[in-house]
Amino acid sequence: MGHKVLVAEDDPRQAEVVRRYLVAAGYEATVVDDGFSALRHARSRRPDLIVLDVMMPGLDGLTVCRTLRGESDVPILMLTARAAEDDLLTGLDAGADDYMTKPYSPRELTARVRTLLRRVAPRASFVIGRLEVDPQRHRVILDGQEIDCTAGEFAILEAMAREPDRIFSRAQLLAHTRGLDRSSTERSVDVHVLNLRRKIEPDPRRPAYLRTVYGVGYRLSSDAS
Repeated sequence: MGHKVLVAEDDPRQAEVVRRYLVAAGYEATVVDDGFSALRHARSRRPDLIVLDVMMPGLDGLTVCRTLRGESDVPILMLTARAAEDDLLTGLDAGADDYMTKPYSPRELTARVRTLLRRVAPRASFVIGRLEVDPQRHRVILDGQEIDCTAGEFAILEAMAREPDRIFSRAQLLAHTRGLDRSSTERSVDVHVLNLRRKIEPDPRRPAYLRTVYGVGYRLSSDAS
């Protein structure tokens, strides 16, 4: 079987649908129906990812999420029936990596699970010109010298290093920083890019790596030297 996914959902019919989709996608899915069971299972079985409903008997999902986030960095996908922005931000503030509002598509949920697991999977370094981005060790190296980057800067640089020459919109780059800075906006992407240019470009005013595509966003040039 593939990665272990814990589904904490007190609606048995919904939980079974999610379980079947996850199993069909190659995951080992286990279902629990209350917060205390979710906490015990997460601690004893150490799943690779948790799908966590907010409204559950015993402990609610937000409490479970906060507790687990203080103990591990397991990816958590939060499910909520309330779509108000404040409710969604509360879930992110509790430590969730992503969220979905009910009703949701089980196929989309499975895709979100796949994306979250891909983000945390160990990866080899990406080398672009004289620049190396190492996701596993969270390091950026230029000409053999390590460059200090914030979490937001690293998330943006890693996303672009995985797909050199692809044009990323600000919204796409912002999505890669979700969960790192709850107050981030598309404007913050520009700030991250500006700071990265100061750190990795020989001449930040004439960037060789982080190129602006006017009216669209940014790309990491594969022919930088």
